[in-house]
Amino acid sequence: MSRLSGRPFLQIPGPTNVPLPVLAAIAKPTIDHRGPEFKVLALEIFSGLAEIIQTRGPVIIYPASGTGAWEAALVNTLSPGDAVLMAETGHFATLWRTIAQKLGLNVQFLPGDWRRGAIAADIEARLAEDRTHAIKAVAVVHNETSTGAVTDIAAVRRAIDAANHPALLLVDTISSLASIDYRHDDWGVDVTVAASQKGLMLPPGLSFNAVSAKARTAARTARLPRAFWDWSDMLVANEKGYFPYTPSTNLLQGLKVAIKLLRDEGLEHVFARHSRMAEAVRCCVRAWGLEIWCTDPNDYSSVLTAVTVPDGVSADALRSDILQRSSVSLGNGLGRLADRVFRIGHLGDFNDPSMLGTLAAIETSLMCCGVPVKAGGVSQAIAALTPLPGATRAAAE
Repeated sequence: MSRLSGRPFLQIPGPTNVPLPVLAAIAKPTIDHRGPEFKVLALEIFSGLAEIIQTRGPVIIYPASGTGAWEAALVNTLSPGDAVLMAETGHFATLWRTIAQKLGLNVQFLPGDWRRGAIAADIEARLAEDRTHAIKAVAVVHNETSTGAVTDIAAVRRAIDAANHPALLLVDTISSLASIDYRHDDWGVDVTVAASQKGLMLPPGLSFNAVSAKARTAARTARLPRAFWDWSDMLVANEKGYFPYTPSTNLLQGLKVAIKLLRDEGLEHVFARHSRMAEAVRCCVRAWGLEIWCTDPNDYSSVLTAVTVPDGVSADALRSDILQRSSVSLGNGLGRLADRVFRIGHLGDFNDPSMLGTLAAIETSLMCCGVPVKAGGVSQAIAALTPLPGATRAAAE
């Protein structure tokens, strides 16, 4: 294939586009990770992450993908054979379950159809049955990246409290943090799991655990083996602005800038931008006559939209045509959704033109590939794009 002119569009639901100021910060000379300059950097980052996660507690940073933070959340709080209640919301919830099983935990997996978020009432009912409090933790994915469905974490916390159950609440925010409203403290989360390559607008390579006082207490008696993932050494070193090992210094330099970009825009405006664009994408998909995979509008994700292709159409072949024709990369179907859906990412560093260009590329390939859809989806997306707060006034000025 000959080279296509113009910039490629990375519209998968992570890794996301990295802003140029963040790339520039990552490219700066590496600094001494045991020197005074790094201490200032680290302490500023810890404070900024706590602000984004909305917690007054510590946030631990690992040089790892989100999978590492999954494991860290489990090994620091649980012991071999402990029961963990997990909700089947999609491919990533299933992968987290697999890790828990490999660690020797007794996973009770609440079945789901992959078309909506976790059902808080089901969690409450299962916990109410556990009169001996054998279940030590509830683990839920906030935004299921494979399906485009969100779980109401505040409702899960209310369910745990209604069952009068002492289980820890562990939440995966890998694809939701800094894109969808999330409140670690207010929602009573004990361990928040996050990563750098999505709403935080960095390359892959950093992951995070935000930990409550209750989680830190549980870590004192947890007996799953841990060394690299151990919170205790990390917390001691982090308090002074350092790490017990060599950290990813250049990614941390980029993280400092990413946090500043989010602060400058304001988290409320970040969330509104994601929500606004997600609705425009859904309007476009409906106009095409295609089905949104998530069936409950209350669970629609502002991070991505998974789109079901008609019977007899290969989602992967369509994605390939879109990439070759327009240099637009879309997410593939994962697990049981392989070749059945394509996923449009609308998170991180993006604006109206980047998303409308993506939708135009998809519509072009839908027509050229003979997929039975209606034209005019992009026009519906444009019509749905209500101005951002202050946009009209700013334009007038």
